[in-house]
Amino acid sequence: MKLPQSMPASRLLAGIVAVLLVMTAVVISSTVIALDSLGGARARQVDQIEPAARRANDLSRALLDQETGVRGFVLTTQDDFLTPYLEGQKAEEEAARDVRALIGDPGGRVALIEDLARQWRAEYATLTITAARPGLTPGPGGDIERGKVLFDQIRTELTGLRGDIQELGQQTREELRHAASVVLWLVIGMGVLLVAVIGGLSLLLYRLLIAPLAELADHTRQVASGDFEHEIDVDGPRETVQLGEDVNAMRRRIVQELATLETAKTELQRSNSELEQFAYVASHDLQEPLRKVASFCQLLQRRYGGQLDERADQYIGFAVDGAKRMQVLINDLLAFSRVGRMAREQTLVDLNVLVQQVLDSYSDRVEETGARVEIVDLPSVRGEASLLSAVFQNLISNALKFKGTEAPVITLGVERDDEMWKFTVGDNGIGIEPEYADRIFVIFQRLHPKDAYPGTGIGLAMCRKIVEYHGGTIWLKTDVDSGTTFEFTLPVVPELVAQPEEVHV
Repeated sequence: MKLPQSMPASRLLAGIVAVLLVMTAVVISSTVIALDSLGGARARQVDQIEPAARRANDLSRALLDQETGVRGFVLTTQDDFLTPYLEGQKAEEEAARDVRALIGDPGGRVALIEDLARQWRAEYATLTITAARPGLTPGPGGDIERGKVLFDQIRTELTGLRGDIQELGQQTREELRHAASVVLWLVIGMGVLLVAVIGGLSLLLYRLLIAPLAELADHTRQVASGDFEHEIDVDGPRETVQLGEDVNAMRRRIVQELATLETAKTELQRSNSELEQFAYVASHDLQEPLRKVASFCQLLQRRYGGQLDERADQYIGFAVDGAKRMQVLINDLLAFSRVGRMAREQTLVDLNVLVQQVLDSYSDRVEETGARVEIVDLPSVRGEASLLSAVFQNLISNALKFKGTEAPVITLGVERDDEMWKFTVGDNGIGIEPEYADRIFVIFQRLHPKDAYPGTGIGLAMCRKIVEYHGGTIWLKTDVDSGTTFEFTLPVVPELVAQPEEVHV
């Protein structure tokens, strides 16, 4: 099933919600009606039929008490035996009233019973009581046969009344069972219907909304994986189609930008290659004339030093110093230009041995400054030993050069970070302000005058170039309280994952 592109997802969702609301309203109203019917039947049974049956029994008991009272008085002529007779009349009246109030007077039985009871009292009970009273002039007594016939009729009607009430109770129980059955089947039916409707709506929602979105996601992932030529074409609601068109537009823009970037990359590579070649050639070709200038300046200083005036000696000293510094600068620039240009085969380098060699080369400086170096057991990495040695040389020499008032403390640490080793070189020196964190890795950038600290400003730039050449990154850690801490990463050699242990030098 395909959704017309003109229909927005919001309208589809509104329709689904409306259907669910209608279904819910039907289910709730039907259940309420059925429960109301069930409750009504139960109320009639509990609040009317059963109390009416009890009051009918009370009515029968009241009439029997009256007959018993008359019989007892006739036998004993004692007034105490008339108490059931008198109280029975009152109980009869109340019971008849209650039965009529609870269930009415079906078939007029209650009224008939009351008429027969009055007739029995008038034609038999009252006459019999009067005739039996002692000390009175005896009058005609009640006709026993007539009294028996009337009371038998009363018993018959009482039995009929109880039967009528029982029949009403049976009808009410049938209604109760029927209402309960209706509620049960209604709940089952509505449950099945709701499950079917929700299942159908879920399937419809999946096919009209989820499936197009999933298809769009698959297309988008294919584009994101690098297949920028993949055309995105999806069906579905308006929003999904529009999103697909937007992704397509973005994809086309990326293709155009990539074409532009590829051209720029080619041009940049060519320019970088030319710049590196120029730096190498310039540095190399400047060596010989500069060496001559330095040699002759030193020769002038040795041969004619003190023979000219003081200012001439000063000028010659300036020339010698400048030539020496120019030689250092050219050598550093030549080394910088060679990084990555003259690639050699990378081997497994034991950094413990390499760092120890670096420390040995700085042993005089370490002893002079009273420096203390704390290192851990370093891993082996794959790379060019001479270039990696230059990284540790620059970082350790900077720690010795830019020391504070206290003796230098240099720490070398390492930890595993997924597929990379993260190395840390820290010191307790004068530190670097965080705002210079990027500037210090730019070639020829210096934070101090050359008279205060010697150097060419190439060291950290070379460190970054070497580390990136080996597949890592280097940065200044800016959240330290004092001193300077550099961190850089190098790829882990998969077969070498030894856990470092701390040692002291």
